[in-house]
Amino acid sequence: SSRRSVLREVTARAFRRSRLGPASPLRCRRRASSRRSAYMLERVQTAVVGGGVVGLAVARALSRSGREVLLLESESLTGSGTSSRNSEVVHAGIYYTAGSLKARACVEGRRALYSFCEAYAVPYSRCGKLLVATEEGELAQLDAVAEKARANGLSGSGEALVRLTSAEAARLEPEVRCVGALHSPSTGIVDSHALMTALLADAERHGATLALGCSVVGGECGGSDAVAGCGAGGRVLLRTADGTQLACDEVVNCAGHGAPRLAAALGGMPRSHVPAAHFAKGTYFALSGRPSPFRGLVYPLPQQAGLGVHATESVIE
Repeated sequence: SSRRSVLREVTARAFRRSRLGPASPLRCRRRASSRRSAYMLERVQTAVVGGGVVGLAVARALSRSGREVLLLESESLTGSGTSSRNSEVVHAGIYYTAGSLKARACVEGRRALYSFCEAYAVPYSRCGKLLVATEEGELAQLDAVAEKARANGLSGSGEALVRLTSAEAARLEPEVRCVGALHSPSTGIVDSHALMTALLADAERHGATLALGCSVVGGECGGSDAVAGCGAGGRVLLRTADGTQLACDEVVNCAGHGAPRLAAALGGMPRSHVPAAHFAKGTYFALSGRPSPFRGLVYPLPQQAGLGVHATESVIE
């Protein structure tokens, strides 16, 4: 179809640019309007901006629902940002406020992620996590975390947090010294690269198209003149760094750290819908030359600005 040809041409152009440098401009059809003219392509139903794990999961879900999906990634490969720079921990959902979107997404997402890993042979380990109190004054905080986990729906032998004495914690983790602990049996780790490979493969199996080296720099949405003048029937007009313009029925912004900047660059986007950027830095150290002293994940009680200094494992040794 003509739309599929457009998707193939955008992908081919981005591929040539990432491998060979700037390519010749796409062949765009020019359409005149009363006040301006615009270069355009055939309409794309759904564009997903950002090829990290969130964008890949969104592209997969939308393509499986029957939508025509174009996944736009600015880098030369998927998942090269935050998605491949993290501890790969599958969190249980014990810290967030009960009933909040974060709590629901974490608990339901963990269950769905383990199911996906089983179905698509993605390496993972439900290794569990030990949350420790190192002084008597922290024991009340342990109880508060356990109550929050119960409120978030963690129950039963596979999910409920287990309160441990210092001796019981030492039997689980002999190298840990604490005055009390909680054991989270449903916390785990996953091979993030294998996960992203599986998400992309399934998205493409259902018709999604990936365009690498395709950086979205702005656009127009809603009833702006630029969208009305493009004449393709789309509700959002996207512009890429090389001048390509795509008229889309819908756009999902999964651009990671760049998501607030992209939202601000879309003309017609209400300012109240542009999220503020909040950055946090993680520092990672790898233990080499000897086996890990721990059997699973070991965390302190959460700090005001994060989860504190903690020890994690890797699926890939």
